[in-house]
Amino acid sequence: MNAINTQELQSLSNAQLDALEEETIFILREVAAAFERPALLFSGGKDSLVLLQCAEKAFGRKNAVSGKGSLPYPLLMIDTGHNFPEVTQFRDDSAQDLGAHLIVRSVEASMRRGTVRLAHAGESRNAHQSVTLLEAIEEFGFDALIGGARRDEEKARAKERIFSHRDAFGQWQPKSQRPELWNLFNTRLRKGEHFRVFPISNWTELDVWQYISREQIALPSIYYAHQRQVVERRGLLVPVTQLTPPADNETVQTRTVRFRTVGDITCTCPVASTAANAQQVIDETIASDISERGATRMDDKTSDASMERRKKEGYF
Repeated sequence: MNAINTQELQSLSNAQLDALEEETIFILREVAAAFERPALLFSGGKDSLVLLQCAEKAFGRKNAVSGKGSLPYPLLMIDTGHNFPEVTQFRDDSAQDLGAHLIVRSVEASMRRGTVRLAHAGESRNAHQSVTLLEAIEEFGFDALIGGARRDEEKARAKERIFSHRDAFGQWQPKSQRPELWNLFNTRLRKGEHFRVFPISNWTELDVWQYISREQIALPSIYYAHQRQVVERRGLLVPVTQLTPPADNETVQTRTVRFRTVGDITCTCPVASTAANAQQVIDETIASDISERGATRMDDKTSDASMERRKKEGYF
């Protein structure tokens, strides 16, 4: 095979990113046109920040005079109360900079209402976000939720359509999905039903990082190399926090790490890394042979079907 020089590689890369960006913008505009009360799920993580960048290109940036954004739908965050503070602060700052309306609903509020009950005090709240999300859908009457899930992340997400129908109970039926031929999306809804829409379904982790590098998208600092105390557990580097303390037989180490994906502290792990910028992360991603969720998420280690089970119950 002939060697590809740097200029040719950059040209190929940009062509791929341009096509993905165009598709994402098209889908974001389709949602605005087809639904009455959509919302964009926004955590402050890298995928939702890429979505936000595409949304700005789709609908325009904040008005310098009024300070209001032009995004035609609000941002929605389901907060477990156990999120990394660097990410939640970045979430708030990003929404303010964009002039977007940010709605935050918490698992803790669901716990106070009694709709979420933990098996024990130390149980992860991550899976319980489904209850709080469905309560927010009912509260605001949302008929479409835009999320940053990608097909390369996990087997269950690889099964899902871009416009993913949810029944009146907020559940996903993988065996009865609607076909999506020639980018024709069936958006018909009965009362109480809604859609989950995934505009970056066809992106990969590498695409995301190349786009972040090209667009110079700012991210929470924990996506890049930093020092953190961790313990090795079940093949993962578990961060040492008040929520995830070390066991008596575990040795606490200070390692140079970064997070490939960011979620609830109780189930999200960093990876060993010295990547201090987007280009260095790209180089590491090219060399990686395991998906970001497979390398970092404790909640996906419980069984091969754990994600699919949660998605059927209303998870993102």
